[in-house]
Amino acid sequence: MNYKDYLSITPEIEEAIRENKPIVALESTILSHGMPYPENIEFAHKVEEIVRGEGAIPATMAIIDGKLKVGLSSDELELMCKGKNIAKASRRDVAVYLVNKQTAATTVATTMLIADLAGIRVFATGGIGGVHRGAQETMDISADLQEFAHTNVCVVSAGCKSILDIGLTLEYLETYGVPVLGFKTDDFPAFYCESSGFGVDYNVRDEEEVAKIMKTKWDLGLNGGVLVGNPIPHEYSMDHAYIDKAIDKALENGERKGHPRQGNDPVPAGNDQGSDRWFLAGFQPAAGLQQRQSCFQNCGCLSRRISHITAWFLQGNHAFSFLLFAKGNQYII
Repeated sequence: MNYKDYLSITPEIEEAIRENKPIVALESTILSHGMPYPENIEFAHKVEEIVRGEGAIPATMAIIDGKLKVGLSSDELELMCKGKNIAKASRRDVAVYLVNKQTAATTVATTMLIADLAGIRVFATGGIGGVHRGAQETMDISADLQEFAHTNVCVVSAGCKSILDIGLTLEYLETYGVPVLGFKTDDFPAFYCESSGFGVDYNVRDEEEVAKIMKTKWDLGLNGGVLVGNPIPHEYSMDHAYIDKAIDKALENGERKGHPRQGNDPVPAGNDQGSDRWFLAGFQPAAGLQQRQSCFQNCGCLSRRISHITAWFLQGNHAFSFLLFAKGNQYII
């Protein structure tokens, strides 16, 4: 038995992989642990619709019935969104959950892992994990970063979550040779904030440059991911100083209540899972759900365009030129 025996790929995605058509991987943790029901199911359909808007194919990942799911049916999406007894799977959990047939949502790390196994090279998400504040004492570092070190997937995200130590997160990525690209920006974004106060490694001018960097990196045998920072739209961006102040206050309150800094993730909005850990939801802006959705949708739009060019190169072409016409919120290549 090999790894392909554990993959369950929908016929549509299987055909797209075989024919090098554009595909965008999507995680499921945001659905089961990051948004309330039924807003999350509406959001899931919206993001998949955005990806399909240019002819790309969405591939939402999950672990269900002992299989690594690449693409979910309507019933499976509903299962993930209702969030009943849904675990959150990182790399360490995958084998255990497959053996025990535990239903689990995929984090950034596991979505990258499954996408790579399936041969999908572009993944859209909201924010990646990273080095937590106080990691010098707790060693609390997200498995997402190790996945970037050796898994050949391009991840388009609105940076990393503000609760993290962003400076150390970027240092960690640099140590493991992961290029951090800013899409038309010199600033590394921080989820709700279009700028974190830290810079990216390179400012890329368009989608074609991203695809060429991906291809060249992997042609040279330089294994590992590529991170593209795609800032939240300006109209939804929060002030980074305000967010930092709110997080500092929440961490101080948590420590007074005896909560350790390790695992200081925000409480999922509208979802009781994990609510006995850190009580940061009360410090998030009232429009947090709308902003979270905006991050994902914006990254979905960029990912589908990158996936088109990547597919073109995978088909053996060496040059790509296109006219991108805006039509409402849709794009036509």
